[in-house]
Amino acid sequence: MKRTTARIWGFGAAVALGALAVAATAIPAQAASDDPGTRVVGGSPAADGDYPWAVHLSMGCGGSLLTEQVVLTAAHCVDGTGENGDITAQYGSTKLDSPDVKEYKSAYVHQSETYASDGKGDWALIKLAEPVADAVTIPMAETPDLDEGPEFQILGWGDTEEGSGQGSNELLHATVGFIDDETCAKGEGEAYKNFDPQGELCAGNWEEGGTDTCQGDSGGPMVTKNAEGEWVQVGVVSYGEGCARPRAPGVYTQVSNWHGDITAALDALP
Repeated sequence: MKRTTARIWGFGAAVALGALAVAATAIPAQAASDDPGTRVVGGSPAADGDYPWAVHLSMGCGGSLLTEQVVLTAAHCVDGTGENGDITAQYGSTKLDSPDVKEYKSAYVHQSETYASDGKGDWALIKLAEPVADAVTIPMAETPDLDEGPEFQILGWGDTEEGSGQGSNELLHATVGFIDDETCAKGEGEAYKNFDPQGELCAGNWEEGGTDTCQGDSGGPMVTKNAEGEWVQVGVVSYGEGCARPRAPGVYTQVSNWHGDITAALDALP
């Protein structure tokens, strides 16, 4: 029961990156190039190898490889917990029409129990029917040390502008800044009335907007680098108000807050 601002096609979320979004009213974001139809709002096409753990999902969401056989995505992207062979994960290239893209069917889905009960904890795990060949995985943030950025990378194959409903064939990425909890709770729109400072993060350009995730980006990763220069996932694209609007930032599931629950669910997968 995610708010009407989730960032998956058919919901109504807020992300205006173009390839990182999910809904029409509030959507996760993506970046864009000189041609607004080929880039994420405020971003650009990613090169193969930049984010090798990024996954595109057939229901119009993104995800990330936690292990060679498990994808982390958003709870609002799935229907519940149990056996599920209906989802296709695409992996291996930034371009969905590339011959290098391999497809893997799902076998089981675990949806966050807290999401099902009160809408908090917008994360889910998808176990694939077989391991991904030559998989590259990304570690989750275990503590809040990286949660204030100050900068993050967002990425996805979602809409390149709010309401377009077309998505992107290319993986798009962009840089967004950390927005503190108090400011985020003052965001313009219904989406922010239920903002959860304990379990969610906000990112974007507060005054100007222009860079964000959008419809089709839900479930995708928000990442930053640790002291060793390695990518770490700090967020999962969740919701927002429109895409890349001023004073309407993207909201992301705070991975460090849910790390224990995610790890326990990962260990318990059949």
